[in-house]
Amino acid sequence: MPAFRQVGEKQLPNLVVCMAWSPKRDLIALANTNGERVWSLPPCESTGKEITALFWRPDGKILAFSLGDTKQVVLCGVEKAEILHMFQMQSPVTCMNWMEVTEDNSVLSSFYSSEDESKLFLPKLPTLPKSYSTTLKIFSEEKSDEILNLFGEVRLNILVLGGESGFVELYAYGMYKIATLSGVSGTCQSLSLSSDLKSLSVITKVRSADNRAEICYIQLDTSLLSDCLPELTRMARKFTHISTLLQYLHLSLTCMCEAWEDILMQMDLRLTKFVQEKNTSTQVQDEFLELLLWGQSSPELQALLMNQLTVKGLKKLGQSIESSYSSIQKLVISHLQSGSEALLYHLSEVRGMSLWKQKFERLGLDSDAIDGAITAVGSFSLKANELLQVIDKSMKNFKAFFRWLYVAMLRMCDEHVPPELNKMTQKDIAFVADFLSEHFSENEELFNRKGKYFNVERVGQYLKDEDEDLVSPPNTTENQWLKFLQQSTYLKESPLVFPSYPQKSLHFVKKMMETVIEQCLQEPSEVIGKSVKQAVFLPLYTMPEKMENTPRFFELPSLWNDKKAKTHCVVFCMPEVSPSRLYILKKGTDSNRHIPNSLMCVDLSHYLDDTDGDGAAAQSQCVFSCLDACFYDNEMLTVVLQGPEKLNSRCVLAQLPLASTLSCETEVSLDPNVRLDQQCSAIPCQGMMLGNQWRELENMKAQFVAVNGIRKVACVLSSNLRHIRVFEMDVEDEDDEGVDSQNVSTDQDGLETTVISQGPAEESLEFEGEAKEQERDVFQKTVEHLKSEEAL
Repeated sequence: MPAFRQVGEKQLPNLVVCMAWSPKRDLIALANTNGERVWSLPPCESTGKEITALFWRPDGKILAFSLGDTKQVVLCGVEKAEILHMFQMQSPVTCMNWMEVTEDNSVLSSFYSSEDESKLFLPKLPTLPKSYSTTLKIFSEEKSDEILNLFGEVRLNILVLGGESGFVELYAYGMYKIATLSGVSGTCQSLSLSSDLKSLSVITKVRSADNRAEICYIQLDTSLLSDCLPELTRMARKFTHISTLLQYLHLSLTCMCEAWEDILMQMDLRLTKFVQEKNTSTQVQDEFLELLLWGQSSPELQALLMNQLTVKGLKKLGQSIESSYSSIQKLVISHLQSGSEALLYHLSEVRGMSLWKQKFERLGLDSDAIDGAITAVGSFSLKANELLQVIDKSMKNFKAFFRWLYVAMLRMCDEHVPPELNKMTQKDIAFVADFLSEHFSENEELFNRKGKYFNVERVGQYLKDEDEDLVSPPNTTENQWLKFLQQSTYLKESPLVFPSYPQKSLHFVKKMMETVIEQCLQEPSEVIGKSVKQAVFLPLYTMPEKMENTPRFFELPSLWNDKKAKTHCVVFCMPEVSPSRLYILKKGTDSNRHIPNSLMCVDLSHYLDDTDGDGAAAQSQCVFSCLDACFYDNEMLTVVLQGPEKLNSRCVLAQLPLASTLSCETEVSLDPNVRLDQQCSAIPCQGMMLGNQWRELENMKAQFVAVNGIRKVACVLSSNLRHIRVFEMDVEDEDDEGVDSQNVSTDQDGLETTVISQGPAEESLEFEGEAKEQERDVFQKTVEHLKSEEAL
């Protein structure tokens, strides 16, 4: 009777390059080669298509994946299939691991309980208008505290990324880089950070002297992270808040740019065209002043107003300016200012940490760099306040100007002027005259720079992403505070006074602030990275040339962190030396701790214990080779085995109990300077009897397997990377053949209709057994929708 129950099978149209089970749900993410998906989040140039690695956050709510073509790492929310965060890498990521700290102590407990203190002092960040948040959706939901989506639990979790040339980086909460490691040789194949933060295991591929690819095991000592866990958690939490607030301010400014309309440039462009076409040498402001004072205009000005601008166009322009300016003003007040205040609050708390040198100096916190970041945020707040003043002044000027011009144009066309608009005091006339003299003077330098003589509209220049100075900076000659600062010997160069940069745009000051803060955030990662030292370097074996030249996306060795025993476990094969043997290496997370039976070998010969019929003896003599293996849990290993050619190379899915394998008390003495495959004869070997914990994979040339021991499921992938089967591992198939076929048929239908895409170039498949009927209602709408797409 075959073990494990098959609950799904599917032939996929594209090659699967990565697969990973969710740690909390019966959900598996598959990445394919051309980025197809069933719904949402299509691949695009801004993200990319070439998935190189993926991994779930420990709570199963966020999926991280890396893209080779754009060198980006993307964090995707699973429930709504939306991009929550992305960041650029220096080189493509080849592997990743996401670990959650399990260590707990009284200091951390008190920190967890006081984590929400900022909510007592800071209001919730307002939600950005949905009409503007079209490209990024991180803050476009109804909840105003959507910013915390990226954090998950308060408990520290770390995303580890590895790539070529020994590049390894650690990101707290998947966002803030806390360490950049150096000294790792070769290309990273897989990673595993211990849950106690004492060490990081890395499998790398190194080129030997004869240009052969060698697989090596490296263990890095990360004890500084473990020793300073409470301080690291607090610092990472604050810095992640700061990184998220920077993104919030960036999106707020994006919304402001979208609220600003190109129609506001019409007045400048039409006046420039009027200057180029008119035959007289009269200045434009003189033409308008004559119309203001005498009610008379030249034929050219009348043609400009009545034919090009028109009464209807003037009314529309006035409404557009008022609507656009009001929207920008609201975004500045409610979003830019509130985001800047929150940023100042968190930076001030980080500065307080940096002054506690006994606790935080080892982590690289520099109070001077944080002071510079606080000053940059203050300058940004001043520039936002300056923009508010410009908007307020412009709205008053435009209202008065358009009201007068509207009446003048009605009189030109002999139309009735409403009595409420016909009244204009001497003060109103002086106000419009000042506006004309200030805004309607021709500027040759501006024409050479921008192709126009006028800059009547003053708000748009603040929103331009340019390094040039403002075309029309505000007039600060009458500002009493600036006069006082210039005359004061002590305040003139005081670090307590935020510089205002009157000649620069809001975009320029924002970019400067982001640069200063990023430099401030990078310093701890460099200090922590330098503290990490190599504790173990163990060359394992030489990779066969046929495997080296054939691209493989799922490769042994496989890493596992045993949290209870505090050990790193490695399972691997040596195809050229002993294809029928499986090796298990164990190292303590503390490199100074001795681990008995640190290296064992499992002989895969005679492994079947099938007592059904006469074929038992023949099957028990079979010599199988291991195609793939991964840790099911601390005590079980899931393997895909291949039989000899005389048995048609049949494939088997099996469970290997590790307790009996590691029970041997024979110690092995190895030379650390010699590659492991050259001294494999000294490794103690033990046979394995499986009982009924195996199942033949009929009509399938299996190759790879992914498991979730918590949910007790496994997914087997064929060698052509297109055929998958899913199994529940803790049950056996029904004896009744009809019932069995009915179950598989039902599960097959469910599989085909619950393919859910979670990001560029990846798909997710949800498999549900009969015991999970209560979860089916949640996905009913998705199922109905996808059925129609399947039929299409």
